[in-house]
Amino acid sequence: MTNPDIVIIGSGIGGATIASGLAGSGASILMLERGEKLPTTPHTRDTRAIFVDGHYRPKEMWREAGGAAFNPGNYYYVGGNSKFYGAVLIRYRRQDFSAMEHYGGVSPAWPFSYEEFEPWYSKAEQLFRVRGALGEDPTEPFHSIPYAFGPVPDEPPIARARAELKGLGLHPASLPLGVDIDAWLKDGKTGWDAFPNTGAGKVDAQTGPLAAALADRNVELETGAHVEYLEASSDVRTIAAVHYRQNGTLKKVTPKLVILSAGAVNSAVILLRSPSPDGKGLANRSDQVGRNFMNHNSSAMLAIDPRRRNTSVYQKTLMLNDYYLSDGKGGKPLGNVQLLGKIDGHILRANVRLAPQFALDFMAGHAVDWYLMCEDLPDPESRIMVDGK
Repeated sequence: MTNPDIVIIGSGIGGATIASGLAGSGASILMLERGEKLPTTPHTRDTRAIFVDGHYRPKEMWREAGGAAFNPGNYYYVGGNSKFYGAVLIRYRRQDFSAMEHYGGVSPAWPFSYEEFEPWYSKAEQLFRVRGALGEDPTEPFHSIPYAFGPVPDEPPIARARAELKGLGLHPASLPLGVDIDAWLKDGKTGWDAFPNTGAGKVDAQTGPLAAALADRNVELETGAHVEYLEASSDVRTIAAVHYRQNGTLKKVTPKLVILSAGAVNSAVILLRSPSPDGKGLANRSDQVGRNFMNHNSSAMLAIDPRRRNTSVYQKTLMLNDYYLSDGKGGKPLGNVQLLGKIDGHILRANVRLAPQFALDFMAGHAVDWYLMCEDLPDPESRIMVDGK
């Protein structure tokens, strides 16, 4: 297509989901994806290749504000970062939509309420075939439609951990997951958290909404299409053309409508690189494009008991929100606690370079692995910038 009605830039969660909503509308839709489809290879379930060797990481470097280079955790494949995600699909709590004071400042209110948003959560849960349970978590907001599938089952060590947490007066709850556990384990006995999904085990952007969208013959996907910039109309009110590079050739497409869904970082990058009369990039008269960038403030915690071996394969079925809306004593919120996918010695090696392998294997084999997450707050100085290089 060179003159489609709609161009969608990116095939991750955002782009694929909106494509599935527009499919069947009669509009001609072209999706431009920078990456290619993930192939099934011996690396797919190899923890050393994934976590130590960085086999799937992008071949590019970004820079921090001080100039130090780093290899980002962005993935360029059909389905975007969701190909590697932990498949946790939690609704924001009702209180999240109102202003809330945290230790680091105030989280501003959303421009709409949870009640307005709720029907769309239900649609998304159906689209991603979410498995979960209601009634376990006291912070869980109202659901107009229950989960269509029951939760992914706890493995025995995690069932024991759940019982022990309940005994402490806490409220462990099943993680809502876009995972078909039988299909996942059929392809290999590993966890799915941060593993590439090359089959049907995880319901990610590709296996869920994108597959549904591409069933419409009016929806077309081009891969290896790296969007370089957007060309504005003469009055700078609409996008006249999308310029992208494919197989070394610069190409142009002229749609009626452009949907930019290339992720938080690269969507801002595309706008900042696009020519504009003031030289600041498109849609940036406010100088806010790329600012207020937020990410998870998170840590991993390994609870190690040398007397107990954790035989879990996937582990990631449990969360705690007892400290999500307050610190448990009426104070400010702390955050969410959830299980990581089961860690092994190679995954530890990626973060602990000098320890002997047998020690890492022992620690991983006797640990329950937790992910502790506090949400970030908007800060205009937390920003994305481009240098033209």
